[in-house]
Amino acid sequence: MESFRLNDEFYLSEEAPSGGIDRQQFYINKLKLYIEEYKAKSGRNLTYSIETFGCQMNFHDSEKLEGILENIGYKKADSNTADLIIFNTCTIRENANLKLYGHLGTLKKRRLTSPDMMIGICGCMMQEPTVIENIKTKYKYVDLVFGTFNFHKVAEIIFKRISTGKQVIEIEKEAVENVENLPSKRKYEFKSGLNIMYGCNNFCTYCIVPYVRGRERSRTPEDILEEARRLAADGVKEIMLLGQNVNSYGTNFLAESDIIKNNPDYSFPELLDDICKIPEFERVRFMTSHPKDLSDKLIDVISKNKNVCRSIHLPVQSGSNEILRRMNRKYTRESYIELLNKLKDRIPDVSITTDIIVGFPGETDADFEDTLSLVEMAGYDQAFTFIYSKRTGTPAAGYDDQIDDDVIKTRFDRLLDAVNRTTKERVSRFKDLTLPVLVEEEDKDMEGYLTGKTEYSTTVHFKGDKSLIGEIVPVKLSVHKGFYYLGELTEEV
Repeated sequence: MESFRLNDEFYLSEEAPSGGIDRQQFYINKLKLYIEEYKAKSGRNLTYSIETFGCQMNFHDSEKLEGILENIGYKKADSNTADLIIFNTCTIRENANLKLYGHLGTLKKRRLTSPDMMIGICGCMMQEPTVIENIKTKYKYVDLVFGTFNFHKVAEIIFKRISTGKQVIEIEKEAVENVENLPSKRKYEFKSGLNIMYGCNNFCTYCIVPYVRGRERSRTPEDILEEARRLAADGVKEIMLLGQNVNSYGTNFLAESDIIKNNPDYSFPELLDDICKIPEFERVRFMTSHPKDLSDKLIDVISKNKNVCRSIHLPVQSGSNEILRRMNRKYTRESYIELLNKLKDRIPDVSITTDIIVGFPGETDADFEDTLSLVEMAGYDQAFTFIYSKRTGTPAAGYDDQIDDDVIKTRFDRLLDAVNRTTKERVSRFKDLTLPVLVEEEDKDMEGYLTGKTEYSTTVHFKGDKSLIGEIVPVKLSVHKGFYYLGELTEEV
């Protein structure tokens, strides 16, 4: 402890608050002093890098981590040079785990020869006990390990590592507290995600999310709307409401709510409607949406609010009723198709995207043909295709009718061909139309070009000045390139 003392002020004798945002601000303030003293002694800033894997919620969590680290005083840097490297992990598929271990292996020599460097790992993968044991035995040079329920404690965890000089592993099995409103650094000033709920109650037999993210916990409407208004005041034009299954919003509220007391039926459609009333939000999106819970009331809200983007992610996973039953998806092929038709009838030109798994245990040729036929008739704008990944701890991992790899590869290739052909045809409906495009960034591959998205989530590249970034501008979609367009900036829609 004595060797860590940089000045008397750093070791003030007061105790940290017992919990909540006050406790985390306490440790942020402590580390600010540490960073300032380090810079004074070394003549340079301490730097950080965050590598994020997985879903939109993981990327949103990483924005919060960045906000906390920059509030402490760390400066962002490339992962090749950063003093603190944090991996925010995903564990949906086995290759995500292998990718992390590969990164850790390449950093070992640098970590062991750089006294100022620290490596941190957080996120879904850390909620798996076998992973933690692996880190303890094979990756002892990792400094910080924390999970999905306490990523907001990153300042406290860093403080413990620096002050003790020992590896810190803190994994909570469930949410002990929910701490919002800590600093956050958005990738884009003009758009943001907003968590409305955490966890999942669906327990699809292939999915590990309920085990690593916990059961569903909804934030109160008051809390969500307050954060939404702050984001609007901060210049956000596009908001994305985030949850593992936003359609089941309203489960196990994290705090008391007068809105809920006055309206016990308040659920996702009402919340979406309230978000749409915030005038600064020119675009409202949400994900992910489970087919079994997408109600007529929600379709009504989407239909009447023009600032809800006409793009809905609706994972189907399989077109076979038998496979859907074994997956525990709680809908049928027929009910899914009925929902698709209802969406297309009520919301003209709606863009539907989906997820599909190939090679789920027990999948027969006939089951796979059912999936192919559904892709042919569904008219998806985009389909994310995945080979089934066996995840330890899920029911499907124990099924004794796993599919041969060669069979899976053949089916996967056929599915890709069908998806590429049908989605290209579907997206071609925009050719030569002029649509509003939210300009997101300079194009990474074509100098002088910008990249943006339509409300249908179609990517468009077009020539323009970078001063347009963050604006919604009319672009004629001139050249159809399959999944995206080359366009021309025009005067009006």
